[in-house]
Amino acid sequence: MANVTGDENLNIALFEQLNCSPDLLIAGTHQLTFISVLNSFLSITALLGNALILVALRKESSLHPPSKLLLRSLTTTDLCVGVIAEPLYVTLVVTVVNEDWSLCRYVAVAVSIASYIFCAVSLLTLTAISVDRLLALLLGLRYKQIVTLKRVYFITITFYVVSTASSTTRFLFNSIVVSWYDIIGSSLCLITSVFSYTKIFFTLRHHQHQVQDHAQQPTQPNQLNIARNRKAVSSALWLQFMLVVCYLPHLILLTLLINAEPSLSVSLAWSYSSTLVYLNSSLNPILYCWKIDEVRQAVKDTIRQVLCC
Repeated sequence: MANVTGDENLNIALFEQLNCSPDLLIAGTHQLTFISVLNSFLSITALLGNALILVALRKESSLHPPSKLLLRSLTTTDLCVGVIAEPLYVTLVVTVVNEDWSLCRYVAVAVSIASYIFCAVSLLTLTAISVDRLLALLLGLRYKQIVTLKRVYFITITFYVVSTASSTTRFLFNSIVVSWYDIIGSSLCLITSVFSYTKIFFTLRHHQHQVQDHAQQPTQPNQLNIARNRKAVSSALWLQFMLVVCYLPHLILLTLLINAEPSLSVSLAWSYSSTLVYLNSSLNPILYCWKIDEVRQAVKDTIRQVLCC
């Protein structure tokens, strides 16, 4: 890194050092083959799982349309990871095994742009879901008037535009500036989510105490309302938790790269942490089916119809 500090395309040079380094072959082609096979499998599971969830969400009508739109946006992003980002990453690993360094550099840039766009949109969408759950709890009857489908469409499109613009221009600036931009942006999203879920937790507990104080036997509508909010928050919180688990090693490695020089061990760690990030797109459909009853039932009906056909 010290040798290219003054280069305006430092990000390209750094990314090539991490992904297109001949030193990776020292680790043996078996590790690279394992990474490519694993990502090929994750690409298929992300494609099938998220396509199934999209069909299920289209059929599901009980979810509030803005909330369903956010889930569809997140699912679409995960689907794009399986269709675009992971096949590109497998191609990148294959170029390294075949020692096609000229093609590797171009594929590395394409992988970086695609991965950055989809990861940024996923993080922003999950942050929006946490804020949406908080507003649903705090606004009460005004929620449907304020959180409209048109506004959520605008926010979702903005996420894609901002992420695409940031991805395509990040190679024009110094890598240290860009790395800190990524770290600060990711941290702000996580802080917003943590604040939202913490506020939700204390608000729900306060509502429960109020219900118990006003009546010895809480009314069934109040109990159902609290239970429904808890369930919706639980599903959103699990999505957020899995994103943190899958993204945190990559974020830590990115922070360490600010003051470290790429090496064989760092390149391998980068490859495995990237695979862990892609794994998140295959895990989300499982979480939808596990935590959201309506989606689970719609998925069962869809599978039943496919098998019957």
